[in-house]
Amino acid sequence: MKILSLVVLFVGFAATVSASRETRAESSNETAATTDHSRLMEYISADGRLLPVQTKDDWDARRRLIVAGMEEVMGPLPNRSNLPPPEVKTLKRLETDDFVRYEIEYRAEKDDLVPALLYLPKNRPAGRKAPAMLALHPTSKHGKKGIAIEDGAPPNRGYATELARRGYVVLAPDYPTFGDYHWDLSKSNYASGTMQGIFNHIRGVDLLSAKEEVDPERIGVIGHSLGGHNAMFVGVFDRRLKVIVSSCGWTPFHDYYGGKLNGWAQDRYMPRVREKFGLDPDRLPFDFYEVAAALAPRAFFSASPLRDDNFDVHGVKKAEPKIRDVYSLLEAADRLEFTYPDCPHDFPPPVRLEAYRFIDRALGHEKRENGVTQ
Repeated sequence: MKILSLVVLFVGFAATVSASRETRAESSNETAATTDHSRLMEYISADGRLLPVQTKDDWDARRRLIVAGMEEVMGPLPNRSNLPPPEVKTLKRLETDDFVRYEIEYRAEKDDLVPALLYLPKNRPAGRKAPAMLALHPTSKHGKKGIAIEDGAPPNRGYATELARRGYVVLAPDYPTFGDYHWDLSKSNYASGTMQGIFNHIRGVDLLSAKEEVDPERIGVIGHSLGGHNAMFVGVFDRRLKVIVSSCGWTPFHDYYGGKLNGWAQDRYMPRVREKFGLDPDRLPFDFYEVAAALAPRAFFSASPLRDDNFDVHGVKKAEPKIRDVYSLLEAADRLEFTYPDCPHDFPPPVRLEAYRFIDRALGHEKRENGVTQ
């Protein structure tokens, strides 16, 4: 029955759902209704009972519903079974004192070539594979080159270069429609640019994992703004990522410009926010409380400035204790860090250095204090 399937995929986890909301969800063929996604420590069992999250198995059940809610808005993650490592084409080579950088294209799917920068640091430990980082760019027409100092990245955005200087193999891909990635969204097989980005980034992890220079057990992801929430999104879908760093990347939907979700509904992000859920945060089947919690028990570093005029810090502060409950349940409290710098929508040097040290600890990387541009 439709009502039963609604309950099974219900992600809001309210004790009751009003009859009018049930009717509305059923008539619009939605698979999830929402009320309060902040209730992370409750889940609904397959037989419709509201139960407390008390064990890892309970959390796994809760997490499966989070992923289902994300796919309801983003579209399904394509099947990745039996995919080979991405084919790579090298376009340019640049050598510096610290690294060799290649401009490349890698094949995510048959007709989808993703432009990217690949950094191979020169100071890799002899006889030991290096850790690697996926570096995701913010909103910028320059895409990946907007986080490359050697390409004139704006101040406080050069984290791809800085991580390479610190000894990380770094892959910095373009997000669809940015930089050199001239993608026609109207011809895409994906329900959202967000899911296409997630899949492309997962293929980037495939690429890194296959490189002989990289330790596949020590890979993470970092991003600012657009890159900040894309880092979280790919972190949910790819558990090979052992550390996730998000700068200025999120706040719960009700706290995003007071619940005005037009920005999220652009064609290159998640158009179903508009088309299926009417720009209504009460109807969305997932929220960022859940996205952040679904990263547990892996290391997560969240930087939310006090004067960020895009992602309201008050929403993050409300979410923090609830996310900490999940990390504590999974005995991973020491792998979660929130920081609230007194600055606008930015990723300043002290915060980047704090993030890099967090990454070093999470990936067991020898600390190097060089590489942060003032």
